[in-house]
Amino acid sequence: MGKYLMVGAGLSGAVIGRHLAEAGHDVTVVDSRAHIGGNCYTERDADTGVLVHVYGPHIFHTDDAEVWDYVNAYETFLPYKNRVKATTGGAVYSLPVNLHTINQFFGRTMRPDEARDFIVDEQADTSITDPQTFEEQAMRFVGKDLYEAFFKGYTMKQWGCHPSELPASILKRLPVRFNYDDNYFFHQFQGMPENGYTTMIQAILDHANITVHLNTVFDRSQAEDYDHVFYSGPLDGYFDFELGRLGYRTLDFERFTCEGDYQGCAVMNYGEVDVPYTRITEHKHFAPWEDHEGSICYREFSRAAGPDDIPYYPIRQVAEKALLGDYVALAEEADGVSFVGRLGTYRYLDMDVTIREALDTARSFLSHVQDGTRAPAFFVAPL
Repeated sequence: MGKYLMVGAGLSGAVIGRHLAEAGHDVTVVDSRAHIGGNCYTERDADTGVLVHVYGPHIFHTDDAEVWDYVNAYETFLPYKNRVKATTGGAVYSLPVNLHTINQFFGRTMRPDEARDFIVDEQADTSITDPQTFEEQAMRFVGKDLYEAFFKGYTMKQWGCHPSELPASILKRLPVRFNYDDNYFFHQFQGMPENGYTTMIQAILDHANITVHLNTVFDRSQAEDYDHVFYSGPLDGYFDFELGRLGYRTLDFERFTCEGDYQGCAVMNYGEVDVPYTRITEHKHFAPWEDHEGSICYREFSRAAGPDDIPYYPIRQVAEKALLGDYVALAEEADGVSFVGRLGTYRYLDMDVTIREALDTARSFLSHVQDGTRAPAFFVAPL
């Protein structure tokens, strides 16, 4: 049987490792951090008992029935709907922009068809026929007033540049609903792990053929001891940044506590650019089935990632895509390694997509082992 190394104890490494272990292979998982779970890591606050999403909230949502069944096999997922609020212009609104938001913002009592006509005829910039930037996309579909209230300032803080410099693809879907549905996501399956993501990932890693080493920094020389390496760290980091660094945004968290209920919801966005943080998250609301007297909150601040920061969001603008292409070429020449996950493929991935790709990667890899063919550097193309 094969001997395989997973670099990273997050979702990618855990899911691929488990699949290979169940096929009878020997799997070693290493992670530079002191814990498993990557950015999905959750832990109980010792003082309040609140389950804290240490690296920011992770809400599970998917239309992939197999992925939903997969996570529920390792942890009980309880119903949870993400209902985001936004503070802007001295008032609180519901997001995504929906019929209630529109009526409240404009001081109207429109029905769905009236609101749709109002947005199309009186708000949207219909002169924009082929939106190329985030700003054009928002102006085309919701108009200047809603764009400036809910999208412009938040986006400037999140990405560190004007929305006119960002591609339209960042704002993928029509950012308005003409009903009173305030569920932030639209997927069939939505929920939260009852005991947190750490418990789920621990269960995935709990197999006789899997060995986990934490506080262990990967070095390429370690690959010599294994038949193949699955690397879920930063793509440029694998090559010691020899071509330069790919751009990321990182997050700083200002944690504070309070008694009772601080804001009455899990997520409160702040759309105005003069408010330095993008949002406040109150973590006990991510587990509404629990009851806690105290509360743990995070103010989130976004900035450019430095060499020692945790990379969160790949920038993927023109310069980054060019550099990415160079690293992809370098990776495809490397032997015995496949790059997986959010950092390994330099893409922003939701958890369900990460798990889907990990399952598909493990299955495809085993077919290469059976056929005796070379496994690719990328099972999912980064470009």
